[in-house]
Amino acid sequence: MHSIAGDSTSNQLQAIGWSAWFDERFSPFRERALEPGRVTAVFGAAFAVETGWGGTTAELTGGLRRDLVGATRPAAGDWVALDLSATPALIQAVLPRRTMISRKAAGETTEEQVVAANVDLVFIVSALTGDLNLRRLERYLTVAYESGAEPIIVLTKADLGERLDEVRREVETMATGAGVVMTSSVTGEGLDLIAGRLRPGVTAVLIGSSGVGKTTLINHLSGAALPTSQVRADGRGRHTTTRRELIMLPKGGMIIDTPGLREIQLWHADAGLGQTFADVEELAQGCRFNDCKHANEPDCAVKLAIAQGRLLEARLSSYRKLERELRALRVRSDVRLQAEERKRWKAIHRAVRPRP
Repeated sequence: MHSIAGDSTSNQLQAIGWSAWFDERFSPFRERALEPGRVTAVFGAAFAVETGWGGTTAELTGGLRRDLVGATRPAAGDWVALDLSATPALIQAVLPRRTMISRKAAGETTEEQVVAANVDLVFIVSALTGDLNLRRLERYLTVAYESGAEPIIVLTKADLGERLDEVRREVETMATGAGVVMTSSVTGEGLDLIAGRLRPGVTAVLIGSSGVGKTTLINHLSGAALPTSQVRADGRGRHTTTRRELIMLPKGGMIIDTPGLREIQLWHADAGLGQTFADVEELAQGCRFNDCKHANEPDCAVKLAIAQGRLLEARLSSYRKLERELRALRVRSDVRLQAEERKRWKAIHRAVRPRP
């Protein structure tokens, strides 16, 4: 039976992100002679897992296949407790997640979908061509801040962009507290800055729309040649990532590539919303009413800031939209809130009903 006591094995685990935080939570499983491993990719019922002894394929035990559904199933970046004596190896438990990128699953269902687990950095990738959209970046930032990881906005294809200084200022003003890096795979601009953040043991995830250059960025960082689809002369196109996969980089660090996200709906991200729109919420502290909606209320500090040019109307509209989205999600997820919402709408209908 393998043991994780050896220095070489311990060093290998640390190289793929193991830390004292995970070691403490693994203690109960060590007594059962299980081994820690990190999920690098998911293939239906099978999982690619990296351990201190190398890579292996694993499956969930019968009990976990029954009990783990949706967001509780292992995702790329998760740490698991493995029985390596079985063939294939058996996942006996999923360790608690230190950070987690999640969103509401696409469609009408009210379920959480985990994009990546246990990441240190979130690279929000957008191209300096037709893809750049500040409102979309605010949405991505909300997801990133909620995860507990550090967000960095990566603006690719700088060689094709226009008004670069102006665009950088706009993004930096919007991205309160987040780093902003411009890159170009043609000139090499900014690539060393990205690589410098990916020290051994550090895990990053790339999120963004299709065709913004995520796979091209990984190719530069890894020295590999992952397939990319054709990109038109205007800089637009779709890459070919089809699953979330954790990739080991030759100089240390790891990066999780994700398929292009056509939509990213929020999942219980109130804290992330507050960090993304810290300027709006700080201004709101000066409003006359604690429950000010920043619409027609008197002495509204937020509307005053807009009138004075200190806040963009579009930014407040974006904040309201995401706030409404989170409220609607809470209502769908909470039976009590559903009853309150029905009561509220009944009162509204009574108020507008014509009197006989």
